[in-house]
Amino acid sequence: MPKPTTPFDPVASLAAAKHTFGEHGGVNMSIEASTTYTVLHASVMPEIFAGQRSPDHGGCYLYARHYNPTVYTLGRELAALEGAEAGYCAASGMGAISAALLQLVDSGDHIVSSAAIYGGTHALLADMWPKKTGVHTTFVPIDDLAAVEAAFTPKTKVLFTESLSNPTLVVANLPALADIAHRHGATLVVDNTFTPVLISPLQHGADVVVHSLTKFINGASDLVAGAIVGKADFIAQLMDLHTGALMLHGPTMDPKAAFEVSMRLPHLPLRMVEHSRRAQLFAQRLLEMGAPVRYPGLATHPDHALMRSLLNDDYGFGGMLTLDLGTRERAYRFMDLLQNEHRFGFMAVSLGYAESLMSCSASSTSSELDDDALRAAGISPGLVRISIGYTGAIEDRWRQLEDAVKVVGHPVQPPAVV
Repeated sequence: MPKPTTPFDPVASLAAAKHTFGEHGGVNMSIEASTTYTVLHASVMPEIFAGQRSPDHGGCYLYARHYNPTVYTLGRELAALEGAEAGYCAASGMGAISAALLQLVDSGDHIVSSAAIYGGTHALLADMWPKKTGVHTTFVPIDDLAAVEAAFTPKTKVLFTESLSNPTLVVANLPALADIAHRHGATLVVDNTFTPVLISPLQHGADVVVHSLTKFINGASDLVAGAIVGKADFIAQLMDLHTGALMLHGPTMDPKAAFEVSMRLPHLPLRMVEHSRRAQLFAQRLLEMGAPVRYPGLATHPDHALMRSLLNDDYGFGGMLTLDLGTRERAYRFMDLLQNEHRFGFMAVSLGYAESLMSCSASSTSSELDDDALRAAGISPGLVRISIGYTGAIEDRWRQLEDAVKVVGHPVQPPAVV
């Protein structure tokens, strides 16, 4: 499928958004720590409550759960990174996902979702919301476009997917999914946590993009945060004082966290390049060993050509790869070796850190899925998800990884991907 005629450059867009002065002329923006804000005239406050004034209209702020200047600035920077009209942030990735989806559905509505998604998102849609809100979700293999289309009902309001699925690394065909969603009058919401800078979903037809900023975008595994970007009117709806899911549910981002994330945005592209470079090298060598590796940068990946068509130039295929070692016991032994003997990385959930992070998905970040859901998502008991870091000499890291694979062993043939 063709790329947009005028390629979107996320780095140039972000650079333009970042080129602003701090409140007192500093090269960095200021941290606004106030929880409440004054007005010059009494008549202004009711206009803010009525939605007639806001940061975009009159430069007015009311209360930190509504808008905060530092968080607002970060939202604008993230919108620029994704090529969106507007954006705002939340206290976590789940705060962003739940607010964005809740804003788009009412009780009794329906969502179509990828079967392979982060376990917390799956639990929200499969377990909590049917009970608490009456919103039901049908989970389908996102790479089966016929199944996606067939899952739609007259009550479907949202099609939800991850750009690159967690943990199975299936690539979403965003242009085709956008066509399906829009034909049915639904909104395509894309979680782009695994592929910031690499893929710009809005440029391929998505309507709303969400991020867990905790991961690659922040990059230091030292704070939890999320973001939503999209059309300006949608972000305004989220902040409405009467019906806004961000405003009324209150997943408020701390301005100090917003400042720290903003300071790390300029080197996000550099980090993604190095994550990608190392993951590509390791994946290729693992493939040559006959190991059951899955990485979208490999020509053997079934979605390799699709992902290439979606990528922005020069940032690679990302820092996530998987090894399906067949059994949980083998996966555990593999991770024990890498952490405790080789110091290759850490056994920990999350991703996008400077150090490599490893987890056995079925018993950790996807453990919210029952056995049937795990099988439907293609997640085997021995699937190890590795977020490749960029610390240490690359050849030293490779020798550590190679040794652990040789010691533990692996299935002769990779298990079939569902």
